[in-house]
Amino acid sequence: YQIDPSFGTTEDLRELVQEAHKRGMKIVMDAVFNHTGREFFAFEDIMEKGEKSKYLDWYYIEKFPLKSERGEIPNYKCFGYYGGMPKLNLKNPEVEKFITDVACYWIKECNIDGWRMDVGDEISHYFWKNFRRAVKAVKKDMLIIGEIWHYAGDFLEGDEWDTVMNYDAFMEPVTWFLTGMEKHSDEKNESMRGNANSFFGTMRYNMAKFHTPSLMVAMNELSNHDHSRFLTRTNHKVGRASALGVAAASEDINMPLYKVAVLMQMTWPGAPTLYYGDEAGVCGFTDPDNRRTYPWGNADYPLVDYHRDMI
Repeated sequence: YQIDPSFGTTEDLRELVQEAHKRGMKIVMDAVFNHTGREFFAFEDIMEKGEKSKYLDWYYIEKFPLKSERGEIPNYKCFGYYGGMPKLNLKNPEVEKFITDVACYWIKECNIDGWRMDVGDEISHYFWKNFRRAVKAVKKDMLIIGEIWHYAGDFLEGDEWDTVMNYDAFMEPVTWFLTGMEKHSDEKNESMRGNANSFFGTMRYNMAKFHTPSLMVAMNELSNHDHSRFLTRTNHKVGRASALGVAAASEDINMPLYKVAVLMQMTWPGAPTLYYGDEAGVCGFTDPDNRRTYPWGNADYPLVDYHRDMI
């Protein structure tokens, strides 16, 4: 219910939303409702009090003492088998209410316009149905976006999410078609590059799985925080920063090809979603190299202008 003071105050967020709305822009906040950090108050209480903690049923604890140090196999459910991200028990009505109240709080306090939910497919349909009813009751045109890396139809029947991060019907097909690369830069397949039959067939097949309203607001990304930067994929180097070195991410890039990708992104059905720095020429292999800071004062300004024109 509070903002890290390093980033400002609730009033600052409220002002940001107001100024965005004046310019016809919307603010969608990012949420991780599937798991927390170990520093979250409920998990800290369990760490301190053990089986006597009143938050014991907020998580899936297998036994005590908790194994939570780096390198240990955790004895509680967590995201990605990483002990630093214990999984919330959203089947517990108390936890469900807490999370839903948090989501509604920021709508009421700051008039935000949507939620994007991290690893949404690891949370039950039951929770999402209740969540949708709650947030839409506060603001009926709230946009609910789920992260999912596979078929999403079960979540898009009109009573859970509005749309998804569009991997199947945008990022992956476009990446294979234009670069012949997998979205992490972990694989290259030259037979896919420039293969129009494969591209259009894949797009038709995956776009047909959407209801039209969901398709028209799907997050169409070229890059994001989980994958290599698209500009890096244009160099056809297979690997990651740990093996190739960070400098390799910027070598042999193909800027004209990247501009074609941007043109497709800005004209394809859906909501073109720009990962910060892509417009400025930032490169990077997959996480964490893709999270480089924005090049303030050293951006590729012609590329910034190109993005502005395409938008």
